[in-house]
Amino acid sequence: MFGITTTQYTLVEKAQLGDEAAFYQLLEPLQAQLYRIAFVYVRNEDDAIDIFQQSVIRAYEGLPKLKEPKYFSTWLTRIVINCCKSYIEKNNQIELTDPHAFDGYASTSASHIDEQLDLWQALSRLEEKYKTVLLLRFYQDLAVKEIALILDCPEGTVKTNIRRGLQALRQQLKGAYLDEWVQSVEGSD
Repeated sequence: MFGITTTQYTLVEKAQLGDEAAFYQLLEPLQAQLYRIAFVYVRNEDDAIDIFQQSVIRAYEGLPKLKEPKYFSTWLTRIVINCCKSYIEKNNQIELTDPHAFDGYASTSASHIDEQLDLWQALSRLEEKYKTVLLLRFYQDLAVKEIALILDCPEGTVKTNIRRGLQALRQQLKGAYLDEWVQSVEGSD
């Protein structure tokens, strides 16, 4: 997400000057990831598309204000998350779904499916700050530093929220499969 090429940097600068083609060229490789974030939050294809489109409009309108072109994708991810949060507040509902559900992900093991459902139900009950960092860290595979930039908070806060979120999941599920999952993700920090 951080690595921006000279070409991408130039595209951001062109887009900031109003070049729509440059903006859409930047957006194209990020579409699936941004849609996934929206879908995980709202669990509804139509709403996720609406949020994605609203995010694109906000990004295009706000692009001239982007101070650091190298953070374009981080900035755009933050816009999507904020649009999701606004949508949830407006509709007063939070429904998460497994992002692998629309990647053609399927497991033949009934117990694995049950474990995944339990995990997603527990994740959906977490406080927003814990849910967001866990989604970004373990399902979008972002580093703590990237999450801190997206959420505009210190890295220490991100680490604390990841740890507390994992502890809350552990308390909710209290199962061997969760302990195994938590140990694997805690070891990846």
